[in-house]
Amino acid sequence: MPLISNPAVRLNPPLTTAKAPRKYFVGIFLGQFGLIIALLAPVMVSMQLKVQELAPENPAGLLGAVLPFGALGALFANPLAGMLSDRTRTRWGRRRPWLLGGVIGLALGLAFVAFAQDQLSLTVAWVLCQVAANATLAAMIASFADNVPEFQRGTGSSVIAIAQNAAILAGTYLAAFLVGNLPMLFIAPGILAVLLVLAYTFLMRDDLPEEKPAPLKLTTILGSFWTNPIKNADYGFAWWSRFLIVLATFMFTTYRLLYMQQHLGIQDAGEATAAVALGVMFYTAALLLSTTVSGWLSDKLGRRKIFVGGSTLIFGIGLVILAQAQSVQTFYVAEVIMGLAYGVYTAVDQALVIDVLPDPEHPGKDLGVLNIANALPQSIAPALALFFLGIGAANNTNYTAMLWAAGLVAAAGAFMIIPIKRVR
Repeated sequence: MPLISNPAVRLNPPLTTAKAPRKYFVGIFLGQFGLIIALLAPVMVSMQLKVQELAPENPAGLLGAVLPFGALGALFANPLAGMLSDRTRTRWGRRRPWLLGGVIGLALGLAFVAFAQDQLSLTVAWVLCQVAANATLAAMIASFADNVPEFQRGTGSSVIAIAQNAAILAGTYLAAFLVGNLPMLFIAPGILAVLLVLAYTFLMRDDLPEEKPAPLKLTTILGSFWTNPIKNADYGFAWWSRFLIVLATFMFTTYRLLYMQQHLGIQDAGEATAAVALGVMFYTAALLLSTTVSGWLSDKLGRRKIFVGGSTLIFGIGLVILAQAQSVQTFYVAEVIMGLAYGVYTAVDQALVIDVLPDPEHPGKDLGVLNIANALPQSIAPALALFFLGIGAANNTNYTAMLWAAGLVAAAGAFMIIPIKRVR
């Protein structure tokens, strides 16, 4: 990725106070939808179908072995790409090269996943997907901070949340439709992601800062993975809250299809996938309802903490309900509760995080460190969930223990919001 200095270009500083136009919110919706349908649809359903094809005798074991390596790739890629995009200077801007290069790499990685024939090739392919996708994501979230002023961030976070969860719903139904054609289940979302992220690059503003970046040093690269949580306590608490809610979420969603088959007893893959898709539809409908209201209300009231902390706690309650579920109907009820809660969380959390950034003039680096809290728990969640699944069950089917553990993790995330002082 070229780091071309262009000191002749002198545009507005990246931190904006001007109202973002409507076309920007259309663009961020398209970009997020495209990226997430390609990145998370495999995690939610497609990879669970893939591992059943490769290892029908122990699909949970193969899934738990592959996904953590991809998440580790994301852990390094996101903060590094965020820092480098802050420093990039090209005639096309500083975020666009990372957006386009990353999403093309993601599409190629998904094609590799589609035709992987063993654990090693599947793992390498998934690491490529996560590295490329998180380079794209880092640039996209940094560009959100560049384009959206503080008084619109709740609304803007709602748009991102709606796009992300609409993408998950679309990806789940795509899996139900293409359950018999696994290659297209990975390749089609990759192509869509390239097209929609490209559209975002035309609708966003990508101004270059006036200052020329200092020479790149090893200490700068290493520093891209660290923001002092003692010196920046509010940021540190926000980081841990994000870490814990993502950990709780992926402890369940990584095994959602297997939960349906092994805990609720729907053995047929097509029937189980259709049931998961309906559950995700209920989840998304509830999420869209709460997201639309809560982002606007957070901006209106000037409050973030009660929305983020309260919704995280309610999400944990939904996981505990899933632990006790004995029917598909109860599964649907829990999905609605979690959808309502997560809609509030995603609508406001991104705004809260940007509000407490240590250096808002260079958001890419600190947002990249924050996104370690997205990636690291994804690497831990499959193995941690597998530990609880194995308690008293030789075939890794103790979903009650796993979901109770996930619920307690979410509750801990809720309490991390309380000490934050810079926002109400």
